[in-house]
Amino acid sequence: MKKILALALALMMLLGIAAVVHAEDVEITYMASQDWVQDAEIALADKFTEKTGITVDFQIIPADQYTTVLMTKLQTGEDLDLFGSQAGKSDIVTQLNVEKNAVDLSGEAWAATVDPLAAAETSVNGKLYGQPAQDVSSVWAVAYNKKVFEKLNLSVPTNYEEFKAVCEAIKADGMTPVYEAVADGWHHQLWFCEMGVAIEHAEPGTAEKLNNNTMKFADSAAAKQLVEQIKEMADLGYWGDNYMANEYNDAAKAIAEGECAMTVANQGFPADLNAQYPDFPAEDIGFFVMPLLDNQVLNMNPVGPTRFIYSGSANIDAAKQYLAFLAEPENIQYQIEKVSKFNTLPFTTAKDAYSPEISAFYAAYPEHGTVYQTSVNYVNPQWMEIGKELVAVLQGDQSADDMLKNIDRNRADQATAAKDPAWN
Repeated sequence: MKKILALALALMMLLGIAAVVHAEDVEITYMASQDWVQDAEIALADKFTEKTGITVDFQIIPADQYTTVLMTKLQTGEDLDLFGSQAGKSDIVTQLNVEKNAVDLSGEAWAATVDPLAAAETSVNGKLYGQPAQDVSSVWAVAYNKKVFEKLNLSVPTNYEEFKAVCEAIKADGMTPVYEAVADGWHHQLWFCEMGVAIEHAEPGTAEKLNNNTMKFADSAAAKQLVEQIKEMADLGYWGDNYMANEYNDAAKAIAEGECAMTVANQGFPADLNAQYPDFPAEDIGFFVMPLLDNQVLNMNPVGPTRFIYSGSANIDAAKQYLAFLAEPENIQYQIEKVSKFNTLPFTTAKDAYSPEISAFYAAYPEHGTVYQTSVNYVNPQWMEIGKELVAVLQGDQSADDMLKNIDRNRADQATAAKDPAWN
Protein backbone atom coordinates (compact mmCIF):
# COMPACT_ATOMS: atom_id res chain seq x y z
CA MET A 1 0.00 0.00 0.00
CA LYS A 2 2.87 2.38 0.86
CA LYS A 3 4.44 1.70 -2.52
CA ILE A 4 1.16 2.46 -4.27
CA LEU A 5 0.79 5.71 -2.34
CA ALA A 6 4.38 6.67 -3.12
CA LEU A 7 3.84 5.96 -6.79
CA ALA A 8 0.62 7.96 -6.77
CA LEU A 9 2.34 10.88 -5.06
CA ALA A 10 5.20 10.78 -7.53
CA LEU A 11 2.76 10.71 -10.42
CA MET A 12 0.87 13.69 -9.00
CA MET A 13 4.12 15.62 -8.63
CA LEU A 14 5.07 14.84 -12.22
CA LEU A 15 1.65 15.95 -13.43
CA GLY A 16 1.98 19.15 -11.41
CA ILE A 17 5.38 19.86 -12.92
CA ALA A 18 3.97 19.16 -16.37
CA ALA A 19 1.09 21.55 -15.72
CA VAL A 20 3.49 24.32 -14.70
CA VAL A 21 5.64 23.73 -17.75
CA HIS A 22 2.55 23.77 -19.95
CA ALA A 23 1.31 27.04 -18.42
CA GLU A 24 4.69 28.65 -18.89
CA ASP A 25 4.68 27.56 -22.52
CA VAL A 26 1.34 29.28 -23.24
CA GLU A 27 1.48 32.70 -24.86
CA ILE A 28 -1.65 34.52 -25.93
CA THR A 29 -1.51 37.26 -28.54
CA TYR A 30 -3.66 40.35 -28.14
CA MET A 31 -3.88 42.59 -31.19
CA ALA A 32 -5.21 46.12 -30.70
CA SER A 33 -5.12 49.58 -32.22
CA GLN A 34 -2.92 52.30 -30.77
CA ASP A 35 -4.12 53.80 -27.47
CA TRP A 36 -6.42 50.85 -26.76
CA VAL A 37 -3.99 49.09 -24.40
CA GLN A 38 -2.94 51.24 -21.46
CA ASP A 39 0.25 50.93 -19.41
CA ALA A 40 -1.91 49.82 -16.49
CA GLU A 41 -3.18 46.83 -18.47
CA ILE A 42 0.37 45.89 -19.44
CA ALA A 43 1.31 45.99 -15.76
CA LEU A 44 -1.69 43.78 -14.95
CA ALA A 45 -0.66 41.39 -17.70
CA ASP A 46 2.70 40.96 -15.95
CA LYS A 47 0.87 40.15 -12.70
CA PHE A 48 -1.31 37.72 -14.64
CA THR A 49 1.81 35.97 -15.90
CA GLU A 50 3.20 35.73 -12.37
CA LYS A 51 -0.07 34.19 -11.21
CA THR A 52 -0.73 31.77 -14.09
CA GLY A 53 2.45 31.40 -16.11
CA ILE A 54 0.54 32.56 -19.19
CA THR A 55 2.23 35.40 -21.06
CA VAL A 56 0.47 38.07 -23.11
CA ASP A 57 2.00 39.31 -26.36
CA PHE A 58 0.56 42.73 -27.19
CA GLN A 59 0.54 43.50 -30.90
CA ILE A 60 -0.23 47.21 -31.27
CA ILE A 61 -1.12 48.36 -34.79
CA PRO A 62 -1.25 52.01 -36.02
CA ALA A 63 -4.84 53.27 -36.10
CA ASP A 64 -4.89 53.94 -39.83
CA GLN A 65 -3.86 50.33 -40.58
CA TYR A 66 -5.73 48.50 -37.85
CA THR A 67 -9.03 47.66 -39.53
CA THR A 68 -7.31 46.23 -42.61
CA VAL A 69 -4.91 44.15 -40.51
CA LEU A 70 -7.72 42.89 -38.28
CA MET A 71 -9.91 41.81 -41.21
CA THR A 72 -6.97 39.95 -42.72
CA LYS A 73 -6.21 38.22 -39.42
CA LEU A 74 -9.84 37.16 -38.96
CA GLN A 75 -9.82 35.64 -42.43
CA THR A 76 -6.54 33.77 -41.98
CA GLY A 77 -6.62 33.13 -38.22
CA GLU A 78 -2.88 33.66 -38.13
CA ASP A 79 -1.33 34.22 -34.66
CA LEU A 80 -4.54 35.53 -33.11
CA ASP A 81 -6.03 34.80 -29.70
CA LEU A 82 -7.51 38.12 -28.52
CA PHE A 83 -8.37 41.09 -30.66
CA GLY A 84 -9.64 44.58 -29.95
CA SER A 85 -12.38 46.35 -31.84
CA GLN A 86 -14.91 49.08 -31.32
CA ALA A 87 -18.18 47.55 -30.18
CA GLY A 88 -21.65 48.47 -31.45
CA LYS A 89 -24.48 45.97 -31.81
CA SER A 90 -24.67 46.53 -35.55
CA ASP A 91 -20.96 46.70 -36.35
CA ILE A 92 -20.00 43.56 -34.42
CA VAL A 93 -22.40 41.67 -36.68
CA THR A 94 -21.84 43.34 -40.05
CA GLN A 95 -18.10 43.93 -39.70
CA LEU A 96 -16.78 41.37 -37.22
CA ASN A 97 -19.35 38.58 -37.64
CA VAL A 98 -18.78 37.77 -33.97
CA GLU A 99 -21.12 34.80 -33.97
CA LYS A 100 -18.55 33.12 -36.22
CA ASN A 101 -15.30 34.88 -35.31
CA ALA A 102 -15.59 35.44 -31.55
CA VAL A 103 -16.17 33.28 -28.48
CA ASP A 104 -19.44 33.46 -26.53
CA LEU A 105 -18.53 34.90 -23.12
CA SER A 106 -22.01 34.83 -21.60
CA GLY A 107 -21.11 32.02 -19.23
CA GLU A 108 -18.12 33.79 -17.72
CA ALA A 109 -18.56 34.83 -14.09
CA TRP A 110 -17.73 38.49 -14.84
CA ALA A 111 -20.25 38.77 -17.70
CA ALA A 112 -23.11 39.64 -15.34
CA THR A 113 -21.13 42.62 -14.00
CA VAL A 114 -20.84 44.43 -17.37
CA ASP A 115 -22.86 47.65 -17.44
CA PRO A 116 -26.18 46.88 -19.20
CA LEU A 117 -25.79 49.62 -21.85
CA ALA A 118 -22.28 48.46 -22.71
CA ALA A 119 -23.36 44.81 -22.67
CA ALA A 120 -26.15 45.55 -25.16
CA GLU A 121 -23.56 46.92 -27.61
CA THR A 122 -21.35 43.81 -27.34
CA SER A 123 -24.10 41.20 -27.54
CA VAL A 124 -25.89 39.35 -30.35
CA ASN A 125 -29.07 37.34 -29.83
CA GLY A 126 -28.68 37.52 -26.08
CA LYS A 127 -25.06 36.31 -26.05
CA LEU A 128 -22.18 38.47 -24.82
CA TYR A 129 -19.13 38.39 -27.09
CA GLY A 130 -16.92 41.20 -25.79
CA GLN A 131 -15.40 42.74 -22.68
CA PRO A 132 -15.30 46.56 -22.52
CA ALA A 133 -11.74 47.87 -22.31
CA GLN A 134 -12.15 51.60 -21.68
CA ASP A 135 -14.24 54.23 -19.94
CA VAL A 136 -17.37 54.88 -22.01
CA SER A 137 -18.78 57.49 -19.62
CA SER A 138 -16.38 60.16 -20.88
CA VAL A 139 -17.41 62.24 -23.86
CA TRP A 140 -15.35 64.09 -26.44
CA ALA A 141 -15.77 67.76 -25.68
CA VAL A 142 -13.84 71.03 -25.90
CA ALA A 143 -11.27 71.17 -23.11
CA TYR A 144 -10.28 74.75 -22.40
CA ASN A 145 -7.73 76.59 -20.28
CA LYS A 146 -9.77 78.42 -17.64
CA LYS A 147 -6.93 80.85 -16.93
CA VAL A 148 -6.90 82.00 -20.55
CA PHE A 149 -10.67 82.51 -20.47
CA GLU A 150 -10.39 84.48 -17.22
CA LYS A 151 -7.57 86.63 -18.58
CA LEU A 152 -9.56 87.52 -21.70
CA ASN A 153 -12.89 87.75 -19.84
CA LEU A 154 -14.42 85.00 -21.97
CA SER A 155 -17.50 82.90 -21.19
CA VAL A 156 -18.24 79.35 -22.23
CA PRO A 157 -19.90 79.61 -25.67
CA THR A 158 -23.44 78.28 -26.11
CA ASN A 159 -23.65 78.53 -29.91
CA TYR A 160 -21.41 78.65 -32.96
CA GLU A 161 -21.24 82.44 -33.27
CA GLU A 162 -20.23 82.77 -29.63
CA PHE A 163 -17.58 80.09 -30.22
CA LYS A 164 -16.19 82.04 -33.17
CA ALA A 165 -16.04 85.18 -31.02
CA VAL A 166 -14.10 83.26 -28.34
CA CYS A 167 -11.67 81.96 -30.98
CA GLU A 168 -11.18 85.46 -32.42
CA ALA A 169 -10.34 86.88 -28.98
CA ILE A 170 -7.82 84.11 -28.29
CA LYS A 171 -6.28 84.50 -31.74
CA ALA A 172 -5.97 88.26 -31.24
CA ASP A 173 -4.08 87.56 -28.02
CA GLY A 174 -1.43 85.65 -29.97
CA MET A 175 -2.50 82.07 -29.24
CA THR A 176 -3.86 79.36 -31.49
CA PRO A 177 -7.47 78.92 -30.33
CA VAL A 178 -7.80 75.16 -30.90
CA TYR A 179 -5.18 72.42 -31.01
CA GLU A 180 -6.35 70.02 -33.72
CA ALA A 181 -4.39 66.92 -34.74
CA VAL A 182 -4.91 65.55 -38.25
CA ALA A 183 -1.69 63.55 -38.63
CA ASP A 184 -2.95 60.63 -36.52
CA GLY A 185 -5.89 60.18 -38.86
CA TRP A 186 -8.51 59.56 -36.16
CA HIS A 187 -9.06 62.78 -34.20
CA HIS A 188 -10.32 65.55 -36.50
CA GLN A 189 -13.45 63.61 -37.59
CA LEU A 190 -14.70 63.78 -34.00
CA TRP A 191 -16.08 67.21 -34.98
CA PHE A 192 -18.34 65.43 -37.48
CA CYS A 193 -19.28 62.04 -36.03
CA GLU A 194 -19.72 63.17 -32.42
CA MET A 195 -21.93 66.01 -33.63
CA GLY A 196 -24.46 63.57 -34.97
CA VAL A 197 -26.31 64.58 -31.79
CA ALA A 198 -26.60 68.11 -33.20
CA ILE A 199 -27.83 66.82 -36.57
CA GLU A 200 -30.42 64.73 -34.73
CA HIS A 201 -31.49 67.71 -32.64
CA ALA A 202 -31.88 69.89 -35.73
CA GLU A 203 -33.54 67.17 -37.82
CA PRO A 204 -35.21 64.66 -35.47
CA GLY A 205 -35.46 61.13 -36.81
CA THR A 206 -32.46 61.40 -39.14
CA ALA A 207 -30.63 58.42 -37.59
CA GLU A 208 -33.66 56.15 -38.03
CA LYS A 209 -34.13 57.30 -41.62
CA LEU A 210 -30.46 56.68 -42.39
CA ASN A 211 -30.68 53.18 -40.92
CA ASN A 212 -33.86 52.45 -42.90
CA ASN A 213 -32.22 53.80 -46.07
CA THR A 214 -35.05 56.28 -46.57
CA MET A 215 -32.63 59.21 -46.30
CA LYS A 216 -28.99 59.87 -47.10
CA PHE A 217 -26.41 62.12 -45.44
CA ALA A 218 -26.39 64.17 -48.63
CA ASP A 219 -30.09 64.95 -47.99
CA SER A 220 -29.31 66.54 -44.59
CA ALA A 221 -28.95 70.32 -44.58
CA ALA A 222 -27.62 70.11 -41.01
CA ALA A 223 -24.90 67.62 -41.98
CA LYS A 224 -23.79 69.87 -44.83
CA GLN A 225 -23.71 72.92 -42.57
CA LEU A 226 -21.70 70.95 -40.00
CA VAL A 227 -18.99 70.09 -42.54
CA GLU A 228 -18.91 73.69 -43.77
CA GLN A 229 -18.47 74.99 -40.21
CA ILE A 230 -15.58 72.58 -39.63
CA LYS A 231 -13.87 73.90 -42.76
CA GLU A 232 -14.61 77.47 -41.73
CA MET A 233 -12.87 76.92 -38.39
CA ALA A 234 -9.73 75.83 -40.20
CA ASP A 235 -9.97 78.56 -42.85
CA LEU A 236 -10.29 81.26 -40.18
CA GLY A 237 -7.07 80.05 -38.56
CA TYR A 238 -8.69 78.69 -35.41
CA TRP A 239 -6.69 75.45 -35.77
CA GLY A 240 -3.44 77.29 -36.46
CA ASP A 241 -1.03 76.71 -39.33
CA ASN A 242 0.25 73.23 -38.47
CA TYR A 243 -2.92 71.26 -37.75
CA MET A 244 -2.27 68.86 -40.63
CA ALA A 245 1.04 67.81 -39.02
CA ASN A 246 -0.09 67.93 -35.38
CA GLU A 247 -0.29 64.69 -33.39
CA TYR A 248 -2.75 64.22 -30.55
CA ASN A 249 -0.04 63.13 -28.12
CA ASP A 250 1.21 66.71 -28.18
CA ALA A 251 -2.15 68.23 -27.16
CA ALA A 252 -1.25 68.41 -23.47
CA LYS A 253 2.05 70.09 -24.30
CA ALA A 254 0.33 72.67 -26.52
CA ILE A 255 -2.11 73.61 -23.73
CA ALA A 256 0.38 73.51 -20.87
CA GLU A 257 2.94 75.65 -22.68
CA GLY A 258 0.36 78.24 -23.73
CA GLU A 259 0.55 77.58 -27.46
CA CYS A 260 -3.17 76.76 -27.65
CA ALA A 261 -6.16 77.45 -25.43
CA MET A 262 -8.50 74.58 -26.36
CA THR A 263 -8.56 71.07 -27.78
CA VAL A 264 -11.12 68.29 -28.20
CA ALA A 265 -10.50 65.74 -25.45
CA ASN A 266 -12.26 63.45 -23.02
CA GLN A 267 -12.58 63.97 -19.29
CA GLY A 268 -9.35 62.20 -18.44
CA PHE A 269 -7.39 64.97 -20.15
CA PRO A 270 -6.94 67.28 -17.11
CA ALA A 271 -5.38 64.52 -15.00
CA ASP A 272 -3.23 63.40 -17.90
CA LEU A 273 -2.04 66.96 -18.50
CA ASN A 274 -1.25 67.40 -14.80
CA ALA A 275 0.69 64.13 -14.77
CA GLN A 276 2.89 65.43 -17.59
CA TYR A 277 3.07 69.01 -16.27
CA PRO A 278 2.71 68.98 -12.46
CA ASP A 279 2.75 72.79 -12.30
CA PHE A 280 -0.46 72.90 -14.36
CA PRO A 281 -3.41 72.12 -12.03
CA ALA A 282 -5.98 69.70 -13.40
CA GLU A 283 -8.78 71.95 -12.15
CA ASP A 284 -7.59 74.69 -14.54
CA ILE A 285 -9.11 72.71 -17.41
CA GLY A 286 -12.83 73.06 -18.05
CA PHE A 287 -15.12 71.51 -20.65
CA PHE A 288 -18.01 72.50 -22.89
CA VAL A 289 -19.74 70.58 -25.66
CA MET A 290 -18.65 71.21 -29.24
CA PRO A 291 -20.98 74.10 -30.19
CA LEU A 292 -21.15 73.58 -33.95
CA LEU A 293 -24.74 73.80 -35.22
CA ASP A 294 -25.37 75.68 -31.94
CA ASN A 295 -25.16 72.35 -30.17
CA GLN A 296 -25.99 72.08 -26.45
CA VAL A 297 -26.64 68.31 -26.38
CA LEU A 298 -24.16 66.08 -24.52
CA ASN A 299 -22.74 63.58 -27.01
CA MET A 300 -22.90 60.17 -25.33
CA ASN A 301 -21.43 56.91 -26.61
CA PRO A 302 -21.99 53.63 -24.73
CA VAL A 303 -19.49 51.97 -27.10
CA GLY A 304 -15.72 51.83 -26.87
CA PRO A 305 -12.72 49.60 -27.58
CA THR A 306 -13.62 46.07 -26.59
CA ARG A 307 -11.72 42.80 -26.14
CA PHE A 308 -12.84 39.71 -28.07
CA ILE A 309 -11.50 36.16 -28.08
CA TYR A 310 -10.97 34.77 -31.57
CA SER A 311 -13.05 31.64 -32.08
CA GLY A 312 -10.19 29.95 -33.97
CA SER A 313 -7.70 30.49 -31.17
CA ALA A 314 -5.77 27.48 -29.89
CA ASN A 315 -5.63 29.15 -26.47
CA ILE A 316 -9.27 29.99 -25.73
CA ASP A 317 -9.09 28.81 -22.12
CA ALA A 318 -5.96 30.90 -21.44
CA ALA A 319 -7.60 33.94 -23.08
CA LYS A 320 -10.69 33.46 -20.91
CA GLN A 321 -8.46 33.37 -17.83
CA TYR A 322 -6.93 36.69 -18.89
CA LEU A 323 -10.31 38.38 -19.31
CA ALA A 324 -11.48 37.00 -15.98
CA PHE A 325 -8.34 38.39 -14.33
CA LEU A 326 -8.86 41.86 -15.82
CA ALA A 327 -12.48 41.85 -14.63
CA GLU A 328 -11.62 41.17 -11.00
CA PRO A 329 -12.85 44.20 -8.99
CA GLU A 330 -9.41 45.08 -7.65
CA ASN A 331 -7.95 45.01 -11.16
CA ILE A 332 -10.76 47.16 -12.54
CA GLN A 333 -10.10 49.65 -9.77
CA TYR A 334 -6.35 49.53 -10.46
CA GLN A 335 -6.97 50.66 -14.04
CA ILE A 336 -9.30 53.46 -12.93
CA GLU A 337 -6.66 54.68 -10.48
CA LYS A 338 -3.71 54.39 -12.86
CA VAL A 339 -5.19 55.56 -16.19
CA SER A 340 -5.81 59.29 -16.04
CA LYS A 341 -8.47 59.26 -18.75
CA PHE A 342 -10.49 56.58 -16.96
CA ASN A 343 -12.98 58.05 -14.49
CA THR A 344 -14.71 54.69 -14.29
CA LEU A 345 -15.11 51.47 -16.29
CA PRO A 346 -18.42 49.95 -17.49
CA PHE A 347 -18.74 47.31 -14.77
CA THR A 348 -21.20 47.37 -11.90
CA THR A 349 -18.32 46.63 -9.52
CA ALA A 350 -16.42 49.81 -10.48
CA LYS A 351 -16.20 52.85 -8.22
CA ASP A 352 -15.93 56.10 -10.19
CA ALA A 353 -13.33 58.79 -9.63
CA TYR A 354 -15.10 61.88 -10.99
CA SER A 355 -13.74 65.22 -9.86
CA PRO A 356 -16.19 67.99 -8.85
CA GLU A 357 -15.33 69.82 -12.09
CA ILE A 358 -16.21 66.82 -14.26
CA SER A 359 -19.43 66.18 -12.35
CA ALA A 360 -20.39 69.84 -12.88
CA PHE A 361 -19.66 69.55 -16.60
CA TYR A 362 -22.01 66.59 -17.00
CA ALA A 363 -24.69 68.36 -14.94
CA ALA A 364 -24.52 71.41 -17.21
CA TYR A 365 -25.95 69.46 -20.16
CA PRO A 366 -29.11 67.62 -19.12
CA GLU A 367 -30.08 66.74 -22.72
CA HIS A 368 -28.18 63.70 -24.00
CA GLY A 369 -27.89 62.15 -27.44
CA THR A 370 -26.08 59.16 -28.93
CA VAL A 371 -23.25 59.85 -31.37
CA TYR A 372 -23.76 58.82 -34.98
CA GLN A 373 -20.89 56.33 -35.12
CA THR A 374 -23.02 54.27 -32.75
CA SER A 375 -26.61 55.17 -33.61
CA VAL A 376 -26.18 55.08 -37.43
CA ASN A 377 -25.15 51.85 -39.13
CA TYR A 378 -22.02 51.73 -41.33
CA VAL A 379 -20.53 54.98 -40.01
CA ASN A 380 -18.01 53.67 -37.49
CA PRO A 381 -16.44 51.12 -39.91
CA GLN A 382 -15.46 53.98 -42.21
CA TRP A 383 -14.06 56.17 -39.43
CA MET A 384 -10.62 56.53 -40.99
CA GLU A 385 -12.14 57.02 -44.44
CA ILE A 386 -14.31 59.84 -43.09
CA GLY A 387 -11.11 61.40 -41.81
CA LYS A 388 -9.63 61.30 -45.31
CA GLU A 389 -12.80 62.75 -46.80
CA LEU A 390 -12.70 65.62 -44.31
CA VAL A 391 -9.05 66.31 -45.13
CA ALA A 392 -10.03 66.64 -48.78
CA VAL A 393 -12.65 69.21 -47.76
CA LEU A 394 -10.18 71.10 -45.58
CA GLN A 395 -7.68 71.23 -48.44
CA GLY A 396 -10.33 72.46 -50.88
CA ASP A 397 -10.19 69.32 -53.02
CA GLN A 398 -13.88 68.56 -52.58
CA SER A 399 -17.05 70.16 -51.24
CA ALA A 400 -19.17 69.26 -48.24
CA ASP A 401 -21.70 67.77 -50.67
CA ASP A 402 -18.97 65.58 -52.19
CA MET A 403 -17.93 64.33 -48.76
CA LEU A 404 -21.48 63.42 -47.75
CA LYS A 405 -22.14 61.65 -51.04
CA ASN A 406 -18.98 59.60 -50.59
CA ILE A 407 -20.03 58.62 -47.06
CA ASP A 408 -23.40 57.54 -48.49
CA ARG A 409 -21.70 55.50 -51.20
CA ASN A 410 -19.46 53.74 -48.68
CA ARG A 411 -22.42 53.02 -46.40
CA ALA A 412 -24.33 51.54 -49.33
CA ASP A 413 -21.37 49.32 -50.25
CA GLN A 414 -21.08 48.04 -46.68
CA ALA A 415 -24.84 47.52 -46.35
CA THR A 416 -24.94 45.59 -49.60
CA ALA A 417 -22.03 43.39 -48.52
CA ALA A 418 -23.84 42.76 -45.25
CA LYS A 419 -27.05 41.93 -47.17
CA ASP A 420 -28.91 44.55 -45.18
CA PRO A 421 -32.61 44.23 -46.17
CA ALA A 422 -33.03 48.01 -46.12
CA TRP A 423 -30.72 48.19 -49.13
CA ASN A 424 -32.35 45.39 -51.15
